[in-house]
Amino acid sequence: MSTPTETALARRWKTDVNMGDDLVPDWQPLIGVTEFQPTWPPNIEDSTTYDTDGWKEQVKTGQEWQVEVTFNRKKSPDSTTFSPVHEKLRLASFAYDTASQVSVRFYDRSGLPEAYTGKVLVEWEDQGGEYTALGQIQATLHGTGPLTPITNPVTP
Repeated sequence: MSTPTETALARRWKTDVNMGDDLVPDWQPLIGVTEFQPTWPPNIEDSTTYDTDGWKEQVKTGQEWQVEVTFNRKKSPDSTTFSPVHEKLRLASFAYDTASQVSVRFYDRSGLPEAYTGKVLVEWEDQGGEYTALGQIQATLHGTGPLTPITNPVTP
């Protein structure tokens, strides 16, 4: 096996939204993505005691995750509808209880092994702009519950 020498590109990420439900998933692509930033920082607490001779000790006590994604707002050619996937995220941002949760998955589009899934709460921010600007949305997908590594759905 050779040592990897090529640099991965940021645009390697692909995101899907479950337009179905947990029993019968219908994964559809989030189109128009221009920026994508996943994070899953741990919660680290200081557990230092007198017994450590001055050396700090820490313990991981929790985990959170989120994805910040910016995308160009897509509409139909006759300007009567928006992308159904974009609409699912927008409407979830107004909802409460289970209606506010959306299942997402994100993975390496070339089939490399990095792939994850989880449920999110959506924070929706229309970016507005000048008369020459594109219609863009910045959405923060706040993980609620675990971010689970999965087998990449793309077969290389």
